[in-house]
Amino acid sequence: MSGPYEDIIYLPHHVSTDRPRMSMTDRAAQFSPFAALTGYDAVIQETGRLTDRSVDLDVDGKGMLNEKLQLLLNHQAEQPEITVTYFVPDGRKSGGAYVAITGRVKKVDTYNQTMVMADGTTVCFDSIYDLGGTLLQQE
Repeated sequence: MSGPYEDIIYLPHHVSTDRPRMSMTDRAAQFSPFAALTGYDAVIQETGRLTDRSVDLDVDGKGMLNEKLQLLLNHQAEQPEITVTYFVPDGRKSGGAYVAITGRVKKVDTYNQTMVMADGTTVCFDSIYDLGGTLLQQE
């Protein structure tokens, strides 16, 4: 057998005296796939995340909500415990989610059109979908 590499084919394998031998794990890592599109998986997950649309209340629903807000305004000194269902817009895409929280009402601010809960949560009147609680079911 003769060929172009006949002169070097039987020489001993070269081992460097200056550099340490590469581990099998590091050697294998050279051939592992890399993420050519960094962040692509996050974009796909964000696109697939579902959001709800805000529902506009009809005239009857708004009237009922106004009655409940007036009742809360009249009894805000008692700091009644209620459940507020309201819409929170999504920061990244159109739509959002409905959130229900239960707690004591600290203040009903008619000037700013907000309700402040005892835990510091501020809810805008425009985003409220429903109000519930024992005070609101009495009348």
